[in-house]
Amino acid sequence: MSQPSVPALPVTFRPGRTRAVLLTAGLVMFVVVTTVALMLERLGPGERVSFVFVAALLAGVLVLLSRPKVVADDEGVTVVNITRTRRLAWAEILKVNLRPGDAWVFLDLSDGTSLPALGIQPGIAKEAAIRDARTLRALAETHGTGAERAA
Repeated sequence: MSQPSVPALPVTFRPGRTRAVLLTAGLVMFVVVTTVALMLERLGPGERVSFVFVAALLAGVLVLLSRPKVVADDEGVTVVNITRTRRLAWAEILKVNLRPGDAWVFLDLSDGTSLPALGIQPGIAKEAAIRDARTLRALAETHGTGAERAA
């Protein structure tokens, strides 16, 4: 297989289709539940507020699930997962892995650990995720550390 071209930095990888589905579902769910709460005449003001609060809470969960991304720049990579963000220097990334059956990319790090990078996931768009994983791998190798340490 040919080596993917290395894009100009900074570059952001995120599961666009998955994000669109999650944000759309969250908005639709919030609007529907709020509309139902306002249309039900038997509900009191406190119950209506409870409906809207629960709808906002569920929409918030979907917004959190749509948050993951991986941002590569000249100094390194920022991995934004659901609730945590981690900044890595290029020297810390030994290998970028997306094996068959993996739900997302894993970064093998110089401290012996592995970090999931949920911003590249093959769920809805498998080909795009494979392309993004290859591009991130090429970036890690281009910046010297991945290729040198794996050898």
